[in-house]
Amino acid sequence: MLELLAPAGSPDAVIAAVQNGADAVYLGFGAHNARRGANNFTEEEFIKAVRYCHIRGCKVYVTMNTLVSDRELDGALDLARKASEYGADALLVQDLGLVRLLRQAVPDLPLHASTQMSIHNLAGVEAAAELGCTRAVLSRELSLEQIREISRRASIETEVFVHGALCFCYSGQCYMSSLIGRRSGNRGMCAQPCRMQYSLGGRMDDHPLSLKDNCLVDHLRALEDAGVTCVKIEGRMKRPEYVGVVTDIYARCIQDERRPTAAEMERLELAFSRQGFTQGYFLGQKGPDMLGKRTADDKPAEKLFAETRRAYGEGERRRVGVRFYIVLEADKPIRAAAEDVDGVRAVVSGPVPEPALKASLTEAGLAEQFSKTGGTPYYAINIQVKADGGLFLPSSAVNDLRRRLITELKEARAKNPPRRSLEAPAMPEGHDYRTDPLRIYQVLTAEQLTKELAALEPDYLYVPAEVIGDAPERLEPFRDRGVKIAAVLPRVVTGDQELELEDLLRVASENGVEEAVVGNLGHILLARKHGMRLRGDFGLNVFNSHTVEMLRLAGMQSVTASFELRLAQIRDLAKTVDTEMIVYGRLPCMITEQCAIKNSAGRCNCHIPNQLIDRRGSAFPVVRAFGCRNVIYNAYKLYLADKQDDYCTAGLWAVRLMFTTENPAECVAVAKSYLGQSDYKPNGLTRGLYYRGVE
Repeated sequence: MLELLAPAGSPDAVIAAVQNGADAVYLGFGAHNARRGANNFTEEEFIKAVRYCHIRGCKVYVTMNTLVSDRELDGALDLARKASEYGADALLVQDLGLVRLLRQAVPDLPLHASTQMSIHNLAGVEAAAELGCTRAVLSRELSLEQIREISRRASIETEVFVHGALCFCYSGQCYMSSLIGRRSGNRGMCAQPCRMQYSLGGRMDDHPLSLKDNCLVDHLRALEDAGVTCVKIEGRMKRPEYVGVVTDIYARCIQDERRPTAAEMERLELAFSRQGFTQGYFLGQKGPDMLGKRTADDKPAEKLFAETRRAYGEGERRRVGVRFYIVLEADKPIRAAAEDVDGVRAVVSGPVPEPALKASLTEAGLAEQFSKTGGTPYYAINIQVKADGGLFLPSSAVNDLRRRLITELKEARAKNPPRRSLEAPAMPEGHDYRTDPLRIYQVLTAEQLTKELAALEPDYLYVPAEVIGDAPERLEPFRDRGVKIAAVLPRVVTGDQELELEDLLRVASENGVEEAVVGNLGHILLARKHGMRLRGDFGLNVFNSHTVEMLRLAGMQSVTASFELRLAQIRDLAKTVDTEMIVYGRLPCMITEQCAIKNSAGRCNCHIPNQLIDRRGSAFPVVRAFGCRNVIYNAYKLYLADKQDDYCTAGLWAVRLMFTTENPAECVAVAKSYLGQSDYKPNGLTRGLYYRGVE
């Protein structure tokens, strides 16, 4: 049967989730989680929550699914050690460096690969398994067919979001909140820019990035048949009553193997929706019908929430089945044992019975007294009594025996498993490079590959695999000048698109390209199939020195420092492998499965420049990506040509100029400005986050 995983943004939400049938809850303990705005648990609250859940047969998963800097690693590791000691059942993780530390420091605590790892194909799941994860949370953009293809073949468990908010961008690949306002979604501080108003070929009051909430309660059986282990409800920022309503309906539908009633669907929508729900990704029906915004008045939900609160607050609704065994013999203390459905046992003994002067204890009478478990988290599923005749004990003694037995069972269930806490790997020691890092030019289109750009003789040229496949001849001017060429793989390649990418890599290989720039763990295997040497792109979110080392061990020839890091943090990274930094270009805000262009225009219109304009008039280019996806680029161009003294002392192997919407002449002008041959500066420049950092 499917495991139902419910959100718990507060201690009250834990009670709501457990009492309404959750098999597991996920919660934040400390600061290192993707909902830092939730009421994350203190140490005392966490201990109580784990105890409360385990007594009632519910697991506790701790979210540590954010990027962690070098200086924060020790604190994150301390939290993980405490979570392990206090009985957490698993940690959800995103940061690759933190995974490396946890695997060695708390080896007995299971790790789940968060959706923040952007896992969207079988190769990504297997990469998570190699890291030591026992479960992978799949990207929310996948269809049932894609989920089935992954889950049935995966070597570890898979988990799927079935209800709640949908981000417009693939999780773990959204930088819009940080680039606009320094609030990083990768650090648990997303300001939800996708819920804001924009103009995209329409009116300013449109919400072209706001998706309706996901609702797959109709498809639970299909997910189970597909091989999914766990279904997950989103909503750690929601109130406990919301958690109670949604968990209750999903739990009943799973337990009864049925679809929801019309009344239950009304309750779900009343609890929270954005102009209804969507199953668009799951059914492979992307489009404007998936868009929605919050307009309803919340007052009608108050009655529903009040009813829900009363229902789970009036007593135990979550009860564990127990078998009782009682032995009553002459001249011996009465003995009782309990064994629950999970195999946890408890044994107690009481006073020695006396000869009965009047009515003696019977087996039926003892069984009736032990069946009275009301008000506790347990109920009797079987009672076996062996009682000699002619013996007597006061009812108070039997009741006390039952109460002590249940207390012992509670304590046995609440007891935390023994786990090791070992030394973590030491901070790796890297090496610095000369103060004149190599130059990398990255293009987006074939038109940008000009003889004039080649004449500037970069050390490396990064070219999208699709461009190499379409126009391999455009590489010749660069190859003639000895420029090394690497194929940039798309950040998103679903299983049904792998053959297309393999064809592109084959063409690249046939044209002498021997290196691939990889922005997702799942694409490492695809590149290796063609003998490509690997270079790590920004999508891998290199935020600390242990991530650098992890990727070196994975075979990367180089890595790209996250552009959410401050320059001082990049300087301090232990560079155990060649490290590069993006120093020019429109940084990507989002990559989305939705085609915002088609949603707006009503037809495929990717060849025409499109812009997403916010209420301040800032224009964010929207560009087609592999697989008819979109990349939304920043409104302002990162420009650091006049800051070379800063980044040339950061110990870098190379710096990258990333050309996106520039025409060929602009590409050359920009490149010359970084060579000191031009005073060109783009209109509307930014220094990015290298001097400001993110929250």
